[in-house]
Amino acid sequence: MIVVHHLNDSRSQRVLWLLEELGVPYDIRHYARNATTRLAPPELLAVHPLGKSPVIEEDGLTVIESGAIIDYLIRHHGGGRLQPAAGTRDFEVYNQWLHYAEGSAMLPLMLKLYTGRLGEAAAPLNPRIESELANHLGYVERSLQGRDWLVGDSLTGADIQMSFVGEAARGLRAAYPAMDAWVRRCQARPAYQRALERGGPYALAS
Repeated sequence: MIVVHHLNDSRSQRVLWLLEELGVPYDIRHYARNATTRLAPPELLAVHPLGKSPVIEEDGLTVIESGAIIDYLIRHHGGGRLQPAAGTRDFEVYNQWLHYAEGSAMLPLMLKLYTGRLGEAAAPLNPRIESELANHLGYVERSLQGRDWLVGDSLTGADIQMSFVGEAARGLRAAYPAMDAWVRRCQARPAYQRALERGGPYALAS
């Protein structure tokens, strides 16, 4: 049985969504952020030394990092679903999105979140952060124009991995209508809704 170590309002929500899309049985271990600091609780350190979520366990194997988890679950439980065929051009594009989400796209969003707490002290950084946000969100927007999904004609793990980027940009999405429509398309899926029911409150589901 797959065990998902799930932190509220975190990237682990997309792992629950993927498992619901695959129809794979799983158990959830719930963890709550500190209400003041918004940090993960120390109990997660007992699961993995980094103390972060998501983490999954299966048959004695522990897997961390959203992209690695999505790749693992689709390869081991997908039965050919939710990814293009290996060796195709679409597979290379798909693999790129898996890495891009956390390797590049999330950085300016996280910087905006953290510097937003600094007030005027963040002023020197803001132009660069805003420039990077426009660069990356513009790239996602252009990639989605005229299409429903990031790769091919149907949902893939690339959409699931990238969904957190679109959700984290919720206050900016009005300027990116194709991305906004894609996020809403993802959130309307029955499997996404089932994952919300199992995972509990998720502030980014809007």
